[in-house]
Amino acid sequence: MVDSGQQEIALDSGGHKAVRPLADRMRPATLEEYVGQAHILGPDKPLTRALAAGRIHSMILWGPPGTGKTTLARLLAARVSMRFVQISAVMAGVKDIRAAVAEAREASARSNNGTLLFVDEVHRFNKAQQDGLLPYVEDGTLVLVGATTENPSFEVNNALLSRTRTYVLRSLEPADIRRLIDRALADAERGLAAGGLIMADSLRETLAARADGDARRALNLLELAVDIAGGQGSGAAPEVTQAELDEVLSSGLRRFDKGGDYFYDQMSALHKSIRGTDPDATLYWLSRMLEAGCDPRYVARRLTRMASEDIGNADPRALGLALDAWQTYERLGSPEGELALAQAAVYLACAPKSNAVYAGFNAAWRDARTQGSLEVPMHIRNAPTGLMKDLGYGEGYRYAHNEADGYAAGDTYLPEALVGTRYYEPVARGLEIKIGEKLARLRMQDSQGVQRDTRSHPDGASGNSS
Repeated sequence: MVDSGQQEIALDSGGHKAVRPLADRMRPATLEEYVGQAHILGPDKPLTRALAAGRIHSMILWGPPGTGKTTLARLLAARVSMRFVQISAVMAGVKDIRAAVAEAREASARSNNGTLLFVDEVHRFNKAQQDGLLPYVEDGTLVLVGATTENPSFEVNNALLSRTRTYVLRSLEPADIRRLIDRALADAERGLAAGGLIMADSLRETLAARADGDARRALNLLELAVDIAGGQGSGAAPEVTQAELDEVLSSGLRRFDKGGDYFYDQMSALHKSIRGTDPDATLYWLSRMLEAGCDPRYVARRLTRMASEDIGNADPRALGLALDAWQTYERLGSPEGELALAQAAVYLACAPKSNAVYAGFNAAWRDARTQGSLEVPMHIRNAPTGLMKDLGYGEGYRYAHNEADGYAAGDTYLPEALVGTRYYEPVARGLEIKIGEKLARLRMQDSQGVQRDTRSHPDGASGNSS
């Protein structure tokens, strides 16, 4: 559990010697070798100032895989001369936390050394396990560094979050990845230079760009390409060619964790691109999600929702097209059906936008939930029996089809407490321009106080229709 330093040869589960993977061998030995994350390790940043003062605080490192969370924790501990203890929340439990605390107290009593406890995938700890860390973080027994790929706001208890500082680690830029690739190819002790490996600059650039911001992935792919090219020490110096690189890059490399942050971030990007009337961004994010393995049926469901939420009556055809695309995918399957989804997505992006129905429905729902059981006005109640007619049900109801222009001007249909409330306000875009003009004209008639036409409904004296 305690880091014992670098070694090139490790023991596998059977006790045999095994060569450590390239990504592990190339871990930076000092903070000066660490690549990326200048936004938290740059001059005058909080973490930099703490290190300069020779101390470190408890923190959560949140970022995608391969951005250096584990490495950074190790280097921080080394810089401030603390013991480094690592546990994985996937495998560990409260018992392991207690063991780490006991070791920390023993080490502190023996040599006055502090202990940095690194908890990998800290979001996998349940509430009880996270709460088990609190007393020891508070009293200084441990400096906690938790690593997570999930949003700590959702996955880490508020009590633990309040005692730590969250640092967001970003995906590495291709230039950063290229530096790591070059370093591995030039390092004769830990890297690949001992075998005289040859790899053209253009291929290094391609690998750096395709690693998707993940340093570990880049080095793993590089090592795999070298193995395919013939390994090291096999006579002539091995060369990684376009063929070897294409082979290791043949599988999709985009990050897409269904149900995780990347999933919802990309769906949010698609939704906002459609709402923002950007068909190019719409096609890009749709392709990103489908290429990475998102279920097209989920995309179809979200497109149908967008057709109502963001377009609505500005272009009612959008809803029908979204449903048609969904049905087309169900009939054709992949990959042919995805084209129908793309067609619908582009149409939604280019269509006029209105959230008037969405906003109005939410407002009406809120009143329905909070205003209690408001009485249905008597004149629009159903009156199927003589008794109900005698009680006034439906009395004075005006049958709209018998009115001029098919509209009973001056009549009301909301509960008395809500008369005059406006839920639906059409926007001045698309078909809602005409809808808005019509409603404005009818409301003008209402304001002019047109008298009720009490002519009866042709099917009944009361004029009531259910």
